Amino acid sequence: MREIFFNRENNVSIILAGIFALIVGMGVARFAFTSLLPSMLEHRIDISFAGLLASINYFGYLLGAIFAIFLKELSKKILFFRIGLIICFFTTIVLGLNTNDFIWIVSRFIAGFGSAMLMVVGSSLVMSRLKFEDKTKAMGIHFSGIGFSIAVTDIINRVVLQNNTWEKAWIILAILVIILGSYSFYILNEQKSINFNKIKGKPFKFDLFVIVLIFTYFTVGVGFVIQGTFLPDIINSIKGLEGFGSISWLLVGLSGIPSCIIWMRLAYSFGSVNIILICMLLLIASILIPIYTTNLFLNLLSAILYGGTFIALVGLFLNLGGKIASSNPAFLMGALTSSYGVGQIVAPLYAIALIEKYKNYDSTLYLTAFIMFLGVIILFLNKKKEYLYANN
Repeated sequence: MREIFFNRENNVSIILAGIFALIVGMGVARFAFTSLLPSMLEHRIDISFAGLLASINYFGYLLGAIFAIFLKELSKKILFFRIGLIICFFTTIVLGLNTNDFIWIVSRFIAGFGSAMLMVVGSSLVMSRLKFEDKTKAMGIHFSGIGFSIAVTDIINRVVLQNNTWEKAWIILAILVIILGSYSFYILNEQKSINFNKIKGKPFKFDLFVIVLIFTYFTVGVGFVIQGTFLPDIINSIKGLEGFGSISWLLVGLSGIPSCIIWMRLAYSFGSVNIILICMLLLIASILIPIYTTNLFLNLLSAILYGGTFIALVGLFLNLGGKIASSNPAFLMGALTSSYGVGQIVAPLYAIALIEKYKNYDSTLYLTAFIMFLGVIILFLNKKKEYLYANN
């Protein structure tokens, strides 16, 4: 067992370290906020401040993703990956020990930066280290860590909130960072036997298809963030569904765990762009369902569709970007994540304005679905260009 799980060159340990990093960077530093939002709305913050904190977190994530683009040397990538782990610990525990608004704003901003280090830089390290000719299926397993990140942090929060406060939940999550982060810290380390700086890949150029991918991923970022920030409150705000918000968020995580593996296997057979388009249409459907029905089953289905598509879309886009810029996957991964981050910043801001004006989520969900549909159309019109890079 030790030869497998503590061997820095073993594919199993590499993928496990990547999943743990995603649980820390995405689950604790980002999605745990959504899981704890109903409790914090009741005892700590209002919806406007929640939206502000979400945008601040995504802004930090955006800057981190942009910063990752310029990390060329392996030693620097590993350094900032480890800094990201440390950041995620301190920015988590401070939320459980302090209630000052300014400190919360700063903490969520820095946490966003740390999250990007683990998501973008960490994923590029995993992709570089894996020993497979085609890494699409393996990266699907890696990105399933996003689903695990939601499910694990939500289950922990549920257990803690039964007998404790949301402050205690943040402290427990900080302890989780230490446990999982230590393993990732150890495994994703520099190996002298492998020179990653000399990894060769296909020539990369910034052409129209790359620009289309970046824009489309921006619309996916918009589509992700509204439910990613407000889903429990959206469900709780529907007449007759009060109290089901937390269940919907758990379903998001559980449905997200297998989604990357399933969708990326399909991408391997039918082409990444074809599967991306299908996922985007299903995500649009999940956004619109709460507007048209108060049926419990359909709204829980909306949560399942959301978790089963947005997590897969992250994996599909970043895997495709990593293959297009295979000589330096962090570059295009960073560019894609930056556009995604812009969408995440913009969406909560217009959401706050529309929610305060109309006193419901309907207009926000309509606008979000419309923006995503624009992305679907533009990508569909350019989808044949994918085969210039890879026929996967």
